[in-house]
Amino acid sequence: MNIAELKKTDIANGEGVRVSLFVSGCTRHCKNCFNSIAWDFHYGRPFDGAAEEEVMEALSPDYIAGLSLLGGDPMEPANQRGLLPFLKNVRARFPEKSIWCYTGYTYEGGRLKEPQANCEATGELLSYIDVLVDGPFVEALKDIRLKFRGSSNQRVIDMKRTLEGGNIVLYLT
Repeated sequence: MNIAELKKTDIANGEGVRVSLFVSGCTRHCKNCFNSIAWDFHYGRPFDGAAEEEVMEALSPDYIAGLSLLGGDPMEPANQRGLLPFLKNVRARFPEKSIWCYTGYTYEGGRLKEPQANCEATGELLSYIDVLVDGPFVEALKDIRLKFRGSSNQRVIDMKRTLEGGNIVLYLT
């Protein structure tokens, strides 16, 4: 897995001041994607031990509310496999910090609706995510007034409550 970008203080991609990790690789290629340079799985630099420690260090200050995963697409199976052990470490080290994830895939019935997005890591990875912003960016539904999403078809899902109850619970309505 590669990192396209790391923002150590970001206020646009989730609540509070966050660390935003943009992974490389996306097969969806939404029209007018804001980060099409990160579609290439080889773009950026490797997410190795040094990169993981850099993110952990960035998460350390008390004023950092949590981690946001973006891309590319973090829910591409190759990225899920790379992110799963990392998120386990984040949860162990920073249990009080929230994890947000942005994906062009759609959450439905305990998994991702699109079969190609699911792999052996999907279920466990979703269990570490507090808020999932799902759905492809659709240019015709773009609305700059929306919080934490680009088009009105996208949802901001409270994953903890959704997984507990079995029905999708929106984080923001």
